[in-house]
Amino acid sequence: METGSAVAALSALAHEGRLNIFRLLVRAGPEGMAAGDIARATGVLPNTLSNNLNILNVAGLVTSRRDGRSIIYAAAFDNMRRLLAFLMEDCCAGKPEICAPLAAIASQCCAAEGCA
Repeated sequence: METGSAVAALSALAHEGRLNIFRLLVRAGPEGMAAGDIARATGVLPNTLSNNLNILNVAGLVTSRRDGRSIIYAAAFDNMRRLLAFLMEDCCAGKPEICAPLAAIASQCCAAEGCA
């Protein structure tokens, strides 16, 4: 991942509302959620939700697709993985024990939830 893309993604997530929406979509998995369901789950007003989803979309963190009259949003798992890999790229400095707890957390999470 390029530094500019990482900065855009991190900037998009540096807002409590957008971070909550993104985490909700990660929990929803690849199937995603309809915009109305996201609004109900987060208590965010529709115009604010639309703006936050647009910012996450421009940053490459969410995707959208139309399903009838609904727009379904999902976390962009490939870009999420790229961002996490970018953040951990220089983590270990030859000392894998530094990053081992993060790898363990990721493997436990993915085993329990089934990562996309």
